[in-house]
Amino acid sequence: MSTSVQSVETLKIRAGNEIVENDLVVTEEPLEIRVGYGDEADRAQFTLSVTMRTPGNDEELCLGFLYSEGVIQDKTDVMSVKYCGDQDNPEEKDNVMRVELSPQVSFDPTQFERNFYTASSCGVCGKASIESLAIDCQTLSNINSRIDSSILFELPAKLQQAQMVFEHTGGLHASGLFDLNGNILTLKEDVGRHNALDKMVGAFLLQETNPFSETILVLSGRISFDLVQKALRAGIPMIAAVGAPSSLAVNVAKAYGITLIGFLKEDKFNVYSEQQRVKINIDSPL
Repeated sequence: MSTSVQSVETLKIRAGNEIVENDLVVTEEPLEIRVGYGDEADRAQFTLSVTMRTPGNDEELCLGFLYSEGVIQDKTDVMSVKYCGDQDNPEEKDNVMRVELSPQVSFDPTQFERNFYTASSCGVCGKASIESLAIDCQTLSNINSRIDSSILFELPAKLQQAQMVFEHTGGLHASGLFDLNGNILTLKEDVGRHNALDKMVGAFLLQETNPFSETILVLSGRISFDLVQKALRAGIPMIAAVGAPSSLAVNVAKAYGITLIGFLKEDKFNVYSEQQRVKINIDSPL
């Protein structure tokens, strides 16, 4: 079974000295997601995606990905999620998963004939995904939750403290879900920022819970369009990140009522949309 880190012999230069020792690096491997669909007596299979990811929480990743793409609506749409690769090939065995959709789920593979390859640096993006937002997602403007700025300032440190693998490798993105009092509900790490978010959403699908309307999503890097798209699909009304948002991320957040916060540090942040959800505490260091 693949692990999330690997030990690599490394030459290190420290203060003019050469040191050879083992170092931990984050694992990156492909995951092929196959979908089984159709009537019980006539099942078919379709390869939906190949994504570069950090092994671990693969079931959650598959469910979160299918949810964000609108293939499933909840856990009841899925009968099983299992590894299905060649048992004689360890690499394929651990890197191919088949999601069996319930017979009543309508799945049209022609809608996914782009057969996209999802790289670790960029999630699913493009004109088709942008246009689908208007069809598949509802605006979140009616969600009236608020968060105090003093709590916002604490979130980056809490996120980093919870990143167990990052502490050893420095090579992972994180998606953390917090309640409005700053308590962490869950955190997922992955070499791909979009994978980390899919794993997080998939975890709640498995639990058959939906706490998202009273939460804030905290990201360890920048905010790209695909992350806003996935948060919107889940119904998360607030996103904060230590990095910058892209222009398309801001435009989508404004159009669909998501509060977007960038450059979040212990003493500053920028709010790009739906500012009314942030309560500015005059005693905080803003």
